[in-house]
Amino acid sequence: MLSTLTNAVKAAPVMQDDLLQDAGSWLQVVAEGSLKTADPKLEKVRLWVEGQSRWDDDWNHWYQGMARTAIGYSISDRATIWAGYTFLPTQQINAKGVVQPYKAQQDVWPAFRYVLPTSLGTVTFRTMIETNFLPGNETDVRVRPRQMVRFMHPLEFEPRLSVITWDEFFVRANTTKAGGDYGFDQNRAFAGLGWSFNKTFRTEAGYMNQYIDDNSHTTATMHHLIMGSLFMSF
Repeated sequence: MLSTLTNAVKAAPVMQDDLLQDAGSWLQVVAEGSLKTADPKLEKVRLWVEGQSRWDDDWNHWYQGMARTAIGYSISDRATIWAGYTFLPTQQINAKGVVQPYKAQQDVWPAFRYVLPTSLGTVTFRTMIETNFLPGNETDVRVRPRQMVRFMHPLEFEPRLSVITWDEFFVRANTTKAGGDYGFDQNRAFAGLGWSFNKTFRTEAGYMNQYIDDNSHTTATMHHLIMGSLFMSF
């Protein structure tokens, strides 16, 4: 009986680790402000311009850029609605290590942001509903809602220095050829520090964990990322 059990164990398939892991970094520059500088009548109209540069493969491969722009309207001093566009050129490395040509994803989206001051710090809620135009998706478009919750806590001994943490959750609302099966898409979680130089310039740096599900929900990838950001207000 022991011999039979031993043979059965040897014949059993070996479970493979279905979580791929990688390290890299993201850098971003974000500028946002009111258009009142152009015309006082446009005080409630806002402009958002953003650019990102992304590395993976343990910092050996620059794989993605991102350009985003949006026009917003301040409903109140806490709430803003947005309409925006994102251009996302991406270069992947296949399973054989061959670098593929760049392919550009384009997104259009509405968004809503709410800023809530509290006694502990500032909580920001941002909801975006992306319409993703993906290479290889033909006439289909993927709809991908994403929800971010962000918390910033200024330190008492130095108010210019803040502890910052946020999480953003992505869901595929529909199934498309290139966009994958509907359901969970990815999660991004960040923890770090921020420094406010003045009312115009602020920087942030820290660790971001990006967990991405593949198109068929069978394999996941976890990116361990160093993220640095420069924010400019006008």
